Amino acid sequence: MKINADALNLEERVVRTNKVQKTHKGGRTMSWNALVIVGDRHGYVGAGLGKARAIPDAIRKGVEAAKKNIIKVPMVGTTIPHEILARHGAAEVLLKPAAPGTGIVAGSSVRAILELAGIHDVLGKSLGSANAINIAWATLDALQRLKRAEDVASARGKTVDELVPWVRKVEAAAASSGAASHG
Repeated sequence: MKINADALNLEERVVRTNKVQKTHKGGRTMSWNALVIVGDRHGYVGAGLGKARAIPDAIRKGVEAAKKNIIKVPMVGTTIPHEILARHGAAEVLLKPAAPGTGIVAGSSVRAILELAGIHDVLGKSLGSANAINIAWATLDALQRLKRAEDVASARGKTVDELVPWVRKVEAAAASSGAASHG
């Protein structure tokens, strides 16, 4: 399912810029690549890599690439529905749900992606490679593979309360705190 990036109020963040060189017969050609994350802080997030001779052009291309692969992140209150481990290349990312008020306990590009996705409470750990680009792809893969309790319950022919009784309590608490803060 393609998500229309123009309909969302997206925020952009440059996570990493990298200077690269290509050697030709006549000398070296300098170039830049930029890892850019876009998100609306309400469950939509995407990442893109732009490459160009100048940094502003690389960032612009990165934003365009990020808008093309935006995903919808399932959330339970202010956290993720379940623990997940994802891998991209040698980078491995572990994400765990956390109690309200914990904040985002994660580093590098994992934090930027989770912040722009609108997730407020999660524990994240980057295992393996420290390459920011591969960590970003692994994080997006993890978020894409998350399943909502309603979907899993219907696939198994059960109710959500039978599957995870705590989900309703978290959703009720989030709804009451959201109503209290808006009132």
